[in-house]
Amino acid sequence: MPAPRRSSSSSAATVAPSKVKRRFTLKEANRSLPLVSRIVADIVAAHNAATKLQAKLEATPNASKDTAGAERELETRLERLQSLVDELTEVGVELKDYSMGLVDFVGRHQGRDVYLCWKLGERQIGYWHELHTGFAGRQPVSTLHEGE
Repeated sequence: MPAPRRSSSSSAATVAPSKVKRRFTLKEANRSLPLVSRIVADIVAAHNAATKLQAKLEATPNASKDTAGAERELETRLERLQSLVDELTEVGVELKDYSMGLVDFVGRHQGRDVYLCWKLGERQIGYWHELHTGFAGRQPVSTLHEGE
């Protein structure tokens, strides 16, 4: 699910998606989950709050003092959300879904890059998938061969 947009009266666009720079082994990715899960939980909460506020603004047809305050609040919430996404990016993890907390770690399978797939609430990484298949193409990590 995409990030919420700032209101049409605002000059900024959307929260920028995360960009991955790091490759993880399955063990390294699982070791990073305590930190990643805290960041992702904050992202899900911030996204939910921003989405609700955005919907409220879109349902208010006329600009008013209350609307201006809500737009400033939305701007603040989106800045916080962007900060959290940036923090996740610094760890080397790519956010795939803001509302369910789905993330991918770049890993290796038989000498090629794949995604190690995790979502908020899971105790450890249990699945991986090819870069082009997405969530629907997940396979159990028991079939992962990190060596060449």
